[in-house]
Amino acid sequence: MDQLLADETQRDTKSIQAIPPEATPSTAPPPRAAISPQSCASCAAVAGSSDNGAANSPSYIYAIGNIEVRFPSAAVQKEFAQATGRGNTAGLTDRQALQSVLSKPDNRYLVRKACFVMTIEGLDTYILQPSDPVDFSRLVDAIRPNPSALDLDVVIGTNVGIAPPETCNGLTVPVVRFDQIYSFDRDSLIQSIPKPKDTAAEEFAVAANELFDRVMQLADNAGSTDEHRALNYLVVRYPAIYAKAAQCMAQNSSLTAVDTQTSVLSGVRNIMELIFSYQNRSTDVVEKCFVRVDVTEEFPFLVTKLSPYYDR
Repeated sequence: MDQLLADETQRDTKSIQAIPPEATPSTAPPPRAAISPQSCASCAAVAGSSDNGAANSPSYIYAIGNIEVRFPSAAVQKEFAQATGRGNTAGLTDRQALQSVLSKPDNRYLVRKACFVMTIEGLDTYILQPSDPVDFSRLVDAIRPNPSALDLDVVIGTNVGIAPPETCNGLTVPVVRFDQIYSFDRDSLIQSIPKPKDTAAEEFAVAANELFDRVMQLADNAGSTDEHRALNYLVVRYPAIYAKAAQCMAQNSSLTAVDTQTSVLSGVRNIMELIFSYQNRSTDVVEKCFVRVDVTEEFPFLVTKLSPYYDR
């Protein structure tokens, strides 16, 4: 019996020794892989973008202002001066010469090197870059040879972040990669709005101009929030609000407030309600109308036409 136990023990020992070392189970944790600085940066980016996807959601812009051209460096400015000297600019103002030089196909390289800035209420607000290089021509067209205080430009695009100082001679403002630009003057906009049949042309023009001025004077309207994007869309694309303002003026009422709020219909789509309040000058009775605008995507659109609004 003792001999059998000894033989069995010797067999078990040999079998254990036959197991390769890599097959033996181990309770020690696996070694940690070395992380390079590049992978750390990507990890930080992923961690920052995992916050409900907020970092990945695009920031759309629907702004109304004016477009100006700047030279990002002294070298570009000197090159523009040489191009101007080669052209026929006799008798032109500086602004006319600027537009003439930039419009020439041979000087398209200067357009690509120039910095186009959108100002709102006189403040530098955005640096503009086209989504498609073909749209550089839209920027050149926005530089009018005979500018007026009534000139307006509408820019629709996406905010892609703050510009580094070298982009535009030290100007650090958000860069907007635009998909569409509308350029017009305020008088042309007002004249293009269909006039109500029961309203005189002069009265309608006065009411429309007053409404436009009040909307444009709303504080901090850089066209970056959902409220301001919806409002700016209505100002340039929905003539019914001007017709209503003229109608209320004829009834001795004036526009007293424009309020915005998120619609209760918002769910999958982001819908804003804009409420226009008109107060009668004699009775102080307030009439309210509202519209709904979908601002989920880059291009807003109308959901509900101008309708009576009742406080809940």
